[in-house]
Amino acid sequence: MGPSDLHLWLLPSPASPRDLPGDELDPEERRRAAAYRRHGDRQTYVTAHVGLRRVLSAYTGVEPRKLPIGRERCEGCGKRHGRPVLVGLPDAPQFSLSHSHGLALVAVARTRVGVDVQALPSQETVDICLPRLHPAERQEIARLPAARRREAFARLWSRKEAYLKGLGTGLARAADLDYLGEAAESRRPAGWTVRNTPLSDGHAAAAALAGGKDWRAAVYPVPAEWLHARDAAERISAAAPRLRTTLRAHDPSSVRPHAPIDTRNRKGRAPAS
Repeated sequence: MGPSDLHLWLLPSPASPRDLPGDELDPEERRRAAAYRRHGDRQTYVTAHVGLRRVLSAYTGVEPRKLPIGRERCEGCGKRHGRPVLVGLPDAPQFSLSHSHGLALVAVARTRVGVDVQALPSQETVDICLPRLHPAERQEIARLPAARRREAFARLWSRKEAYLKGLGTGLARAADLDYLGEAAESRRPAGWTVRNTPLSDGHAAAAALAGGKDWRAAVYPVPAEWLHARDAAERISAAAPRLRTTLRAHDPSSVRPHAPIDTRNRKGRAPAS
């Protein structure tokens, strides 16, 4: 994996309404999951974060429950609520996670990365959020036919959130400070490449990668029955065999290589590698 390579993992919710065990989460993740009042929202959070751990396990060889996921220090206040990182693992991948309405998206790269996925918003949401945008972004959306504004806003907002997550600020940074529109890409923030990535109808997504102008994205749609199996890391690693060599494990002597998985008799289709 080079500095301009980006892996995007699409993580679906279970095909049937069953719970995904949360015992692979750390205490802070379990606390956050318990804070959701609606069962569906809670399970979406658990699915996304367990899925993240299982994807990262395929890169590092570390068991999902043992992955040391922490936070960078905020550049503003110094507290640890910045970008999520793997703590204490030399050469560990950079990553970002987003989830919305039954779909989670994980981005993995060698450099700072942010990702966002958004369900198509209501017109009311668009009307409320438009004033928060950069003036040039507001003008671009206002010029569009009314029927196209919701989709255009979702694409724009996903680019903006992906960039802010890559920075590590999130929406603590005012949304009108940075131009992420489509009409003049040269006006976008220097040092970052921000692009939308196509998804199925009903969602918009984008990724932001620090560095060069031309990043190469490989998209891996993970079948639900793979993600929610206990051997998910092995299945994911087998589906993309180059993963185990793209990033050096933090301690080769302690890593058990994932055994190859024969997927020919399994349901679902292996992601292309």
